[in-house]
Amino acid sequence: MLLALVPFIKSHSFWVVIVVLCSLILFLFFGLCSLTYSQTVELPSEAIHTDRPGRKQIQATRIDSRSFEFDGKLNDEVWQEAFFVSDFLQKEPHEGAAPREKTEVGFLYDDDALYVGARMHSENPEEIRALVTRRDKEGSSDQLIVSLDGYRDRRTAYSFGVTAAGVRTDYYHPKDDADERDYTFDAVWEAKTIIDSGGWTVEMRIPFSQLRFNKEEVQVWGVNLNRRIPSRNEDLFWVLIPKDETGWASRFGELIGIKGIKPSRRLELLPYTAGNATFSSNINLNNPFDEKRDFGARVGADFKMGLGPNVTLFGTVNPDFGQVEADPAEVNLSQFETLFADRRPFFTEGFQFLGGTRLQGGTRSTLFYTRRIGVPPRGHAEGDYIEMPNSTTILGATKVTGRLASGLSIGALSALTARESAKTFNTATAAFGKTEVEPLTSFNVLRLQQEFGPSVSTVGLMLTAVRRDFSTSDSLAQQLSRKAYTGGGNWNLRFKGGKYELSGELAFSLIEGKPGVIDGVQRSSTHYFQRPDATHITLDPERTSLFGSLGLVRLRKNSGRHWLWEVRASTESPAFAPNDLALQFTSDDIDVRANLRYRETMPTKFFHNYEISSWAFTGWNYGGVRQYTRFRTGLNLTWANFMHTSFGIFAWTRATSPRLTRGGPLMGTGSGVNIDFQLLGSPAKRNSWLVNLSHTADELGGWDYTIRGGVDFRPSDRWEFSVTPSYSRSVNARQYITALKGGGEATFGERYIFSFVDRSTPSVQFRLNYALTPDLSLEIYAEPFAASGRFYDFGELPEAGSRKLRTYSSNGTTIVQEADGTRTITDGEDSFSLSNHDFNVHSLRSNVVLRWEWRLGSTLFLVWQQDRSSSEPQGDLVGPRGLWDALTVGGDNFVAVKVSNWLPVD
Repeated sequence: MLLALVPFIKSHSFWVVIVVLCSLILFLFFGLCSLTYSQTVELPSEAIHTDRPGRKQIQATRIDSRSFEFDGKLNDEVWQEAFFVSDFLQKEPHEGAAPREKTEVGFLYDDDALYVGARMHSENPEEIRALVTRRDKEGSSDQLIVSLDGYRDRRTAYSFGVTAAGVRTDYYHPKDDADERDYTFDAVWEAKTIIDSGGWTVEMRIPFSQLRFNKEEVQVWGVNLNRRIPSRNEDLFWVLIPKDETGWASRFGELIGIKGIKPSRRLELLPYTAGNATFSSNINLNNPFDEKRDFGARVGADFKMGLGPNVTLFGTVNPDFGQVEADPAEVNLSQFETLFADRRPFFTEGFQFLGGTRLQGGTRSTLFYTRRIGVPPRGHAEGDYIEMPNSTTILGATKVTGRLASGLSIGALSALTARESAKTFNTATAAFGKTEVEPLTSFNVLRLQQEFGPSVSTVGLMLTAVRRDFSTSDSLAQQLSRKAYTGGGNWNLRFKGGKYELSGELAFSLIEGKPGVIDGVQRSSTHYFQRPDATHITLDPERTSLFGSLGLVRLRKNSGRHWLWEVRASTESPAFAPNDLALQFTSDDIDVRANLRYRETMPTKFFHNYEISSWAFTGWNYGGVRQYTRFRTGLNLTWANFMHTSFGIFAWTRATSPRLTRGGPLMGTGSGVNIDFQLLGSPAKRNSWLVNLSHTADELGGWDYTIRGGVDFRPSDRWEFSVTPSYSRSVNARQYITALKGGGEATFGERYIFSFVDRSTPSVQFRLNYALTPDLSLEIYAEPFAASGRFYDFGELPEAGSRKLRTYSSNGTTIVQEADGTRTITDGEDSFSLSNHDFNVHSLRSNVVLRWEWRLGSTLFLVWQQDRSSSEPQGDLVGPRGLWDALTVGGDNFVAVKVSNWLPVD
């Protein structure tokens, strides 16, 4: 065993060996802990065996709603007719054990709606946690959740939750996974709660117009019920799915007894009107477009209409962005754009039917990034002063989503954006002008997915198209592609009820345009076809189209007592270019990765649960150049007191990058390691906190220290205050500066110049929320932010493939720094200048939002937003005190009011 490790140690870095050894130690240590202590914690004597033949059932009872007073008290006679179920089981803290307190849930229905009534018994009602928050923010309150699979496809579900304070939550499960949730689903429904001497009760009214089900005389739906008691970390389920097994909707019981209901037309209108005013303090008196005050108004509408019982047509005219919270501040020194979340309801609701998932940073699928529609114009305008539109106007958009009884899911979207022009001013001639900066553009997406097999496997097809309307002489035709298409198929083959999955995807992209446009795409940061030492790609300036492909295959084990694993391989060809409607950071990649996890879900003497994981990644480009090799091992541990600890070591070996020189030759990269530690307080507590520490170091002299923290404090049931500070200090040893002529043959006649950059970034996010009721809340958000960067030790790549730099002020070169920060480098007879890249940035972004759902489905927003910033070309180190300076900088104040009115049409 040890002899076998010798070649590995010689050929890889020290830190990779450390990661491997840490993995072995963690697996062995916690495996022994499991063997030693897994039997030391006994389940309560009333623990119930969960293996029962058939599916559990709940009977719904038809009523006359006219005799029903909707008040949350469950004292109407109609509830005497309901069949209540109470056979819940614990999933936490003791899986399979009987609950400490009883839960009773029953269902009623009439021609229009489904009613849910429930009593959550409590021996100590004063301990019931009923925190008042806005909708879809349940916090750590006691809660009842009803999950329904109206299609009974055993794959998808809709969940409706109510806290003891009456706060409603709803979300969609796009796959057979309880943790896979899409919170953009916002149905219009009601709930009332009452806390009394015996616990708390709830009545829920969910209109059938807000549910999706097949057109049948007798309905049988999948159903599950979940009661959460956070103060005791207790999680109760009517249908218990063991922790070591997979599945969600596929395991549901059945809701029976519903018959004779007719799907409604489901026609809903949501018109809105909004007005806004912007007040700016950073005014250039010479700029005729700068104004201290700017007022605007807009109107628009969304509509929703059922096309039969299973498919819904959505439409929008002039959709509102819904930016009630600003994008976070950042200083981006990379060549890649930042992924930001989309908050426009039209684009987020039902996005799962278009193949997308809600990622941490945004809403996207492989082939569709929603924020591509309505982006700021990308054309160029010339003038001494230019006023560019902030975004492209969306003239209108439609969307069709749904699932047929055959198991075929449909998603289609079409949007049209307007021509946009920038205003220009020439000071010499005092002439105003207009330049078109965005053409009339149509965006189209189609996705189909078919379910099949006993484990609900799926196969899908997706196509997208972007068409831009240019005139033959339009300069925009030299800047943007005329046509862009993507398409592909995907599959997810599930075996043994989803325990194993074999999934994959094949896709293509095709863009067409004038030679200058395609040349720009080839030279972009996604492709870099101009690389002088690349042997597998060729830059063709006369090319008028570009075709590329993508492929992915993944095999994984999702459930089991202890061991889980995954292997996957993916590839993007050098010419894969879907970015007209998607978000692809890099192409020309062949990537392979594998993951092995060991978990213990049964409580032990010291731990409630834990998981150890190890990852290995490696990748090449199509020329056979190894771009990276990385290893990671990590531990996620929940202690017996429910505090949580995570620890990870991430290491990488030396490799070669085709992207560091940004279109230049290959450049070597060094080995390094990252260590990350996080500690979170128990979720059972009313107040929460976390601490995160991270350190990175590499062999080239780069390093990073980052500390983050967070405290969420609730002084009362209606007030919530949180503060999330962070501070990062780092040195990047290979910050790209520029490429200049005058290099040697070893670098193909170019100088590829880099430097060290010393960065400091403090920031704090403050949130103060007050909820008078779940339908009336005030939210305050503020983020003071500061960042500095000092560039030093400039040098150039001495030869292609080198990981070292030829540092200036040595090897016969001299460097002189001018008063304005400009650096003049003399290298023999050659002399050139580098502009000052140092920066010192301060900003303050804040929002104050009053949200009032003044009528069911209708909302009033009052918004005050600040966007203040300043920047100086000097690199003095900024510390936490710099956040105070961020409070004094000038900028824009934006005030807006928006009123929407939900109009259901029977």
